[in-house]
Amino acid sequence: MENKKQLLPEKQKELISTLKVRFEKNSNRHAGIEWAAVQIRLDANVEKLWSLSEMERTGGEPDVVGFDKATGEYLFYDCSAESPKGRRSICYDHEALESRKENKPENSAIEMAADMGIELLNEEQYRNLQQLGNFDTKTSSWIITPPEIRKLGGALFCDRRYNTVFVYHNGAESYYAARGFRGCIRV
Repeated sequence: MENKKQLLPEKQKELISTLKVRFEKNSNRHAGIEWAAVQIRLDANVEKLWSLSEMERTGGEPDVVGFDKATGEYLFYDCSAESPKGRRSICYDHEALESRKENKPENSAIEMAADMGIELLNEEQYRNLQQLGNFDTKTSSWIITPPEIRKLGGALFCDRRYNTVFVYHNGAESYYAARGFRGCIRV
């Protein structure tokens, strides 16, 4: 039986194979990083594989985008061309979800990310991702919102249009079919 947050060995192998193929196909995202080193970290942190599988299951196409020398961790971001399909039509957080009286979305970005064991990208991370390719040219993604903006009812999201990355604001309770979120996990 598969635990809620643990993958069976055959699912682990399947996921690692998928990640390796994506890693090799997109070498521009992780120059100077060798798959063998990533594999060692994945093998030593199998509890993170469930979160990576959730990123994959919801359409995020996670890939290595960096290495944190201070912690020795590899950074995996959602690298799907558009905001992950399985994470769209959601508002920003639980408070926003609860504030809606009618037409509530099924979930919120912050809650969904927490359930998956990942974090939403912040603005800096989102901009760094955009250095690796053209993402969200037809969709948008919620990003971590500073508390002073959230306290006033707003939330931030980003997209790429006209070859430029834009940061926008909206009411945190809003949701759109083309807006989801991108996440990050450290392994």
